[in-house]
Amino acid sequence: MRAIDERAIKAHADQRFRSEYDYALFEYYRSAKVIAFLERAKVRIGGRVLDAGCGGGGMPLSLAEEAREVVGIDPIDRFSDAGVRLARERAFGNLHFALADGMALPFRSGAFDLVLSHAVIEHVADAPLYLRECARVLAPGGRVYLSTAPYLSFAGAHLPRLKIPVPIHLIVGRRIAFATFGFLARHAAWTLKEPANENSFIKLARRGEIKHDDLLEKVTVSSLRSQIAAAGLAIVREELHVTATVRRLPAFFREALREDGLVRDVFISNMEYVLAHSSPTSDQGPGTRDPGPTTTRDQGSPAAPHA
Repeated sequence: MRAIDERAIKAHADQRFRSEYDYALFEYYRSAKVIAFLERAKVRIGGRVLDAGCGGGGMPLSLAEEAREVVGIDPIDRFSDAGVRLARERAFGNLHFALADGMALPFRSGAFDLVLSHAVIEHVADAPLYLRECARVLAPGGRVYLSTAPYLSFAGAHLPRLKIPVPIHLIVGRRIAFATFGFLARHAAWTLKEPANENSFIKLARRGEIKHDDLLEKVTVSSLRSQIAAAGLAIVREELHVTATVRRLPAFFREALREDGLVRDVFISNMEYVLAHSSPTSDQGPGTRDPGPTTTRDQGSPAAPHA
């Protein structure tokens, strides 16, 4: 899936909440943007590939078109009626799925040439351990693709949005904001921007259930850079995609926001990395990068909507 087809992405995005199968199809078409990022970073998709948190399995499907063997793992079986079914329909013999914990990967060290972690790390109970496991199963000379968003941003907060765009999580903090959205989903769903089929708060409320917060890692740019270094990985490429609001600002305002850690985390809608094993002789400190990384900070969001 190399061609970025915006119309197909939009069409499948509109239907993605109908079923896991539909969401996997959306992930399949959207994955062209991840592949484009890897191409910009001169990362070859070949050999053995691991998707360390594959969800429904749409992204491994696209990678299987490129690589010799692809394995998708997830601790919850969302892929049986999605990625597995799609792989069968397309007669892919090089794509496999398994129930597994990303913090205890059941693979030998150095088993994979490319490891992908797309919007996963924020949902992991022990992010440093997860990164160490990704580094452990990465072959010498291999690469890790990592994407996430700062938890203070709208995208990274993984919260519904009000029809009147008030950033509640920035005003009252995450715990109160999460409880507030749970209350609104049960008693005033009309105040929320997303329709019921796209809003897990509302869907659970209608079943008489309460949503539990699955944002387990409060990602920031600085903390993630430190965790990457501590896991024995080095940043080869970093792209910090800012919101459309920031892109409309004059250049000197954009630069000022970029230098302020707190404000920066609010206005970054997505973070993408290519990582490699650190040099054994490197004396990098937390948050530093290996010599000559590519850092792009002013690009637009890759448009990755989430549930």
